[in-house]
Amino acid sequence: MGVVTEDEAQWYGVRCVFAVGRSPDAVGRTYEERVTVWRARTAAEAVERAEAEAREYVAAIDEPTEAHLGLAQSFRMAEPPGDGAEVFSLMRTSDLAPGDYLDRFFDTGDERQRPLEG
Repeated sequence: MGVVTEDEAQWYGVRCVFAVGRSPDAVGRTYEERVTVWRARTAAEAVERAEAEAREYVAAIDEPTEAHLGLAQSFRMAEPPGDGAEVFSLMRTSDLAPGDYLDRFFDTGDERQRPLEG
């Protein structure tokens, strides 16, 4: 596809999900979510380019069982990326209370996070 011209391209954030290490059906494995940004004519083009990059990303990983799970979600950014720009957004409806929602999807205790530097 290649890079498109300024007047026909828009910025997209694309989230891809990966399984890290061990066999594909292993329980207790690590999952990685990556958001990459792309200039593309359409969301479909941005996803296509992100999936191609995901295959390259997996091929470069030392762990041979790294796998792209086939999930790619795109978000057309209203503004070009810059300081404070929103690069991805996903909305989900849930009956969970806010704290339970965070615990279920984002703060399970199993995340590998770096501490914030103050």
